[in-house]
Amino acid sequence: MLALLLLVGSVMGGSTPQEGPYKHLAVFTEVLSRIKSEYVEEPDMKSVTLGALNGLLEAVDPCASYLSAEQYKAYLKDQQATKADVGLVLARRYGYVGIVDAIAGSPAAKAGLTTGDVLEAIQGVSTRDMPLAYAEQLLRGDAGSSVEISVLRVRKPEPQKITLVRAKLEYPAVTTKMLNGQIGYIEAESLAGTRQVEIAQAAKALEQQGAKKLILDLRHDATGTPENGVAVANAFMDKGLITYLQGQKFPRKNFEADPAKTISRLPLAVLTNRGTAGGAEVAAAALLDSKRAQVIGERTYGYAAFRRAVTVDDGSAIILAVAKYYSPSGKAIQDTGVVPSVLSVETEPYVDLDEEEGVPDKPEKPEPAKPTEEDPVVKRAIEVLNGSPVQSATGPARTEGSPAMPDSFHKPRL
Repeated sequence: MLALLLLVGSVMGGSTPQEGPYKHLAVFTEVLSRIKSEYVEEPDMKSVTLGALNGLLEAVDPCASYLSAEQYKAYLKDQQATKADVGLVLARRYGYVGIVDAIAGSPAAKAGLTTGDVLEAIQGVSTRDMPLAYAEQLLRGDAGSSVEISVLRVRKPEPQKITLVRAKLEYPAVTTKMLNGQIGYIEAESLAGTRQVEIAQAAKALEQQGAKKLILDLRHDATGTPENGVAVANAFMDKGLITYLQGQKFPRKNFEADPAKTISRLPLAVLTNRGTAGGAEVAAAALLDSKRAQVIGERTYGYAAFRRAVTVDDGSAIILAVAKYYSPSGKAIQDTGVVPSVLSVETEPYVDLDEEEGVPDKPEKPEPAKPTEEDPVVKRAIEVLNGSPVQSATGPARTEGSPAMPDSFHKPRL
């Protein structure tokens, strides 16, 4: 591979104008050559080129993976098997494996893992330059078996070792509640399976119970397909573009609202946070851009794309986004996330970890869960639904009760 790159680089450098991608390729091959000839010791060029490939993929798609021929065979076999898991949704950040979110009720969630944490190692193997698909394979296994991970957390600078026991995952069900003021509250922490149907049924049931306004809580909703997100948006939209899918070699595909599938036309507020990803982002972006709902909370993660495996001649493969989902206004959701019309930062419970045991410290008397009405983001949503003035998300006083969230806040930080 190295010899081929050097040959191509020399040919390009000698016979082709140094413009566009050819110039960058020439620089890349020269850097490889310099590393090989001038590094303090003889480098492992296989590791160097593999690191370069992973860095290249991360730069264009945080969920892309390069798998060797052996890894790709294992990946295909693993896709056909039903295995237990720890419940993490992953993406690459800064060369490591970052956590998009932990599925509610999963072993990972019970251990306090959340958006922004970084997996430094899995089973003693560093995740630096580890293919994302391979990391997901390592976390899966037989129910009851354990896996050790090393975690970097924002609140603690030193890596922490945690042992998780794999279990069969059950995606959280949709729950509802009637709040004061005839406001119906729907909480959906997943859009997997038939959750989009449950959301539509919940909205209909709440309206029959007398709800005049609705809150759809999509915080920590990072599972479920973008198509499920389209169905959720359609339950509240009776016209207009919901999203579209497009790529370099993927013709644009529009998803339009079907009035026959609309369930509720009540005033609506949608709640998001940095753990909102995938299908939930598609729904939030559509409802926001169509002015069907106010979106309240934090900027979402940015995770909506269509990926597939692109095979290479040597049997290896690249799992890559070939098309992205766009908001009706034309923003690529994976690139920008969804910025709420009203920014409101929630107060997260802090789960401390025992340094020696690697499990959450449990207080003698756990604090009872706060009633829904005491949730600061829900409070703000109620105010908005009841007519409180809404300031522009780009204005100087855009965040409720907290400084404005910087663009990098929703990403893992080392």
